Amino acid sequence: MNQLTQLKNFSTVVADTGDFETMRAYAPQDATTNPSLILKAVQKPAYRPLLDKVLSAHPAATTEQIIDALLIEFGLAILAIVPGRVSTEVDARLSFDTAKTVAKARHLMRLYGAAGVDKKRVLIKIAATWEGIKAAEILKQDGIATNLTLLFSMPQAVACAQAGVQLISPFVGRIYDWFVKATGEQYTPENDPGVLSVKRIYAYYKAHGYRTEVMAASFRNTGQILALAGCDLLTISPDLLQQLAESEAVVQPMPISKDTPASIDCDEAHFRYLLNADAMATEKLAEGIRAFAKDTETLERLIQEARSARG
Repeated sequence: MNQLTQLKNFSTVVADTGDFETMRAYAPQDATTNPSLILKAVQKPAYRPLLDKVLSAHPAATTEQIIDALLIEFGLAILAIVPGRVSTEVDARLSFDTAKTVAKARHLMRLYGAAGVDKKRVLIKIAATWEGIKAAEILKQDGIATNLTLLFSMPQAVACAQAGVQLISPFVGRIYDWFVKATGEQYTPENDPGVLSVKRIYAYYKAHGYRTEVMAASFRNTGQILALAGCDLLTISPDLLQQLAESEAVVQPMPISKDTPASIDCDEAHFRYLLNADAMATEKLAEGIRAFAKDTETLERLIQEARSARG
């Protein structure tokens, strides 16, 4: 068996892409998108008809409403391919506003519901700020499951688990990038800071009985992926899916620490203090929100230009 097939025996494989053909080729269980992936996809000729369809169906809609409708169109197309769940992201510019994040999430779920989608097949993706985590806690009471993204640290992971979040997405590659830049060192999968961060979070959850799913994300190479075989889920980009499918080297599940790590209490004050004390997590969280917000703004301009061209 190739490595991708072996990997599916240990972890749920998720496609990290807005490219439908990739999903068909590699048969992932779930799929996840973000503003950058949606922007990249909608600029390709193959996916431009989705935008045209939304613009035609909603001639009087605001740009914000068009983006919401476009997210749902992508989600529906993805759900027609994958048997599991799709993650649809709330506007990153709402990352520090609990009430508006909750309102947007509920709106997106209403749109999915109107299209006949069972809410169990959708994860609302929210940045793992304190405000985002509190929004997820409220949404859980509505039966809306969330995927807390841009997660770089243990306090973020613990606060998510305490809030009963369905799933978290720790960003392996972005942690790796920060440490490579900060230290000038290169890391193997065995000492990779991103890999080790996910292993610590996974072990912590298992030791303390948390049911929040861990979906490692943002990989830079297949070594990172294979080092985390056995993690609940792994969301993988198309190029790395291809590399895994082309290799037949043996895949082994990661060992899980038997030690019980000390419990961490993450009320708001402690959360903010611990996150502030972690330069990497603070910088990468802020950088990620800025990047997603910028891509959303670019998508807005693209939509406005498309509407102008249609007259």
